[in-house]
Amino acid sequence: MTARRTLALFVSTLLIGPCVSAENPPGMQEQAKAAVSTIQGKLKVRGLQKPVNVLRDRWGVAHIYAQNQHDLFFAQGFVVAQDRLFQMELWKRSGEGRLAEILGAAALSRDVNARLLRYRGGLAAEYRSYAPDTKEILEAFTDGINAFIADRKRPNGPGLPVEFRIAGFEPENWKPEDCLNRMAAFSMTGNAFRELQHAQLVAAVGTEKAGELLNLDPVVALDPAPNADFSGLSARLLTALVGSDTRIEFSGKALAESNNWTISGKLTESGKPLLANDPHRVVAVPSLRYIVHLVAPGWDVIGAGEPGLPGVALGHNQNIAWGFTIFGLDQQDLYIEELNPSNPLQYRTASGLEMMKMQKETFAVRGEANVVKELKFTSHGPVLWEDGKRALAMRWVGAEPGTAGYLGSLAVDRAHNWREFEAAMKGWKVPSENIVYADREGNIGGHSIGLAPIRKWTGLLPVPGNGGFEWTGFVPVDQLPHSFNPAEGFVATANNRMTPEGYPYKVGFQWYSVYRAKRIKEVLEQAKTAGKKLTLADMQKLQTDVLSIPARELIGLLRHAAGNSADPAVQLLLSWDANVTRESAAAALFELWMQDVSAAVLRKVAPEGAREILDELAPNQVVGYLSHPSSSAFGANPEHARDQLLVDCLKSATERLTKLQGSDAQKWSWGKLHMVRFRHPLDRYEGASFMDLGPVERPGDAETVNSTGYYGKSLEQVEGASYREILDPGDWDKSLAINVPGQSGQPGSAHYSDLLPLWAEGQYFPLVYTREAVEKEATDKLTLEP
Repeated sequence: MTARRTLALFVSTLLIGPCVSAENPPGMQEQAKAAVSTIQGKLKVRGLQKPVNVLRDRWGVAHIYAQNQHDLFFAQGFVVAQDRLFQMELWKRSGEGRLAEILGAAALSRDVNARLLRYRGGLAAEYRSYAPDTKEILEAFTDGINAFIADRKRPNGPGLPVEFRIAGFEPENWKPEDCLNRMAAFSMTGNAFRELQHAQLVAAVGTEKAGELLNLDPVVALDPAPNADFSGLSARLLTALVGSDTRIEFSGKALAESNNWTISGKLTESGKPLLANDPHRVVAVPSLRYIVHLVAPGWDVIGAGEPGLPGVALGHNQNIAWGFTIFGLDQQDLYIEELNPSNPLQYRTASGLEMMKMQKETFAVRGEANVVKELKFTSHGPVLWEDGKRALAMRWVGAEPGTAGYLGSLAVDRAHNWREFEAAMKGWKVPSENIVYADREGNIGGHSIGLAPIRKWTGLLPVPGNGGFEWTGFVPVDQLPHSFNPAEGFVATANNRMTPEGYPYKVGFQWYSVYRAKRIKEVLEQAKTAGKKLTLADMQKLQTDVLSIPARELIGLLRHAAGNSADPAVQLLLSWDANVTRESAAAALFELWMQDVSAAVLRKVAPEGAREILDELAPNQVVGYLSHPSSSAFGANPEHARDQLLVDCLKSATERLTKLQGSDAQKWSWGKLHMVRFRHPLDRYEGASFMDLGPVERPGDAETVNSTGYYGKSLEQVEGASYREILDPGDWDKSLAINVPGQSGQPGSAHYSDLLPLWAEGQYFPLVYTREAVEKEATDKLTLEP
């Protein structure tokens, strides 16, 4: 089972509430339109010091102009709440462990885990870990959110956004500490789930075979502790341990893939750098990210971030641009605590038995009585599971100060050169990211950053809690991979391994597929070799590139296996250019063939007891096994057996596709199989289906640069680039962006889904920056007055 599939097992399908009946008032769509926030004219807002101008452009991006920092972030909180309050409330409650109050008992286990993982250290140390004015910024930001809530709830006021009326609860006021939510980035810290999967695999097939089946890079031997007892352990034990980015209701995955690159001006037509970034996460409505432009003395930054956080997580200011992909550090370790049989509240340590710390927590549950739970903690961290003999405790970086997701960006937002950018990197701890950089002076660079525990073991398996496996600090920032003006002329990352050969720290051995990074570098190197100077249009084309390297490699093997065959299916693939376009018949056939080939290879290489645990192999593993077939897996004549497997699987894939789309291959289409649907958390309510969007036919797959991953039996896209940016330090107004399905989460807003048609066609809008350009594109002007 790959990392992505592993995570999929633990994402609960949480419903916002039961389907309601005729008690739901009619005309929900009309109510949604009537409830849209005021974005023109003037509004009196208590808490502001001076007037603030908010200019929304025709793509729904809010450009906020304030006269001081307090008002800037107060206004950001107010404006984002205008567009996304319901989404923000769910995000906050997810981090607080208070979803059961609005969802009912189905969310209780998720709430318990959120409270177990809550930061329990001192707030003084927490705030010292970020930019010095972070507390003041959070106070202003949350005061702005609260001002919007108060305005909507005032007597004779406009009333709450329609989503709250449908769901039957009210938003609560925010506190600065709500933005210190650890669950916002939990799903990107890794690797507790994998440790349990690995332990289950070791118990099933032994250490050596388990190591062979895992996609480890660099290759390293698994290192179970002497006499380790992995019986009964599996990743299913951590059901409902999910991050705040896991969509409520929609059954999806906590995904964390992305692409980014920064290119030296030596390789571009303008002579200035270009920077491109497209983070891949769950495709949802509303979008996971919100684009905003913040302007005040000391601030002029534009880009995207999570709605519940101040500032901009990725984008540009006057002088520098940056973007990120998940680095993938191993920031979690599971400890098997040996319990005292006569008192299971005691656990064995290196110095003897110790009592667990206990914390009583009360959980309100919608429609039921309050539930009281006793949370347990060992010296390593929260107890996530126990069976009376053993307990699993997790140590993770979220227990350390300064590890609220993305808050490190408040320092990056105000960096104006590489030196200041590098200083800001010291405060970026979670999530771990490959952050690429470009500036107006022509410099480029990148830093793979995050809080990386120093451990003497691999971190790939749970370890005993009674001594010998403790963290001894964190990898210094200057010893994490980084580069400045590299000789290659570019830095490109796509969640691939960034650590060099011989890297002395055990920070991780499992990364996402190599193919996207390989394709990006291939295209950039081809341009260099040809002497082609790259443009913004080239960046757009690369971000939406759907050439499949796995397809290219497997077709090469098919040519060897059946190159002389007259079989129409064989010839369809052999004549294909490996571009996974929507209209391609060959792409449709290839995707089904790849599924069948992957399953067949798994049966060849994995013992029966390991197959269900692994579930699937990574594409590069599949290609590797087929490119170098071994007699142990394929028998006495491995190449012949390999060739037969490819042909047999092509036959079965052709039969499946014929059942799905008929016998006329000219009518086959990948897009008709591979669609994306944007489901709103409230769509189960009668009359609320208008909030859903799609289906939309999609190109690509999980291994193309334009990543549109699907998993399991369904071919529907579940992840991808909901936000893209292409930034031009030579002329910021030429920068481009897209955010799907729209900037607003209000179902009645004109900006709820207006960007979906652009996104569906791989297009962008101008990310205007200068005041002159903003004024030219502004369609809605709002003044917030004290």
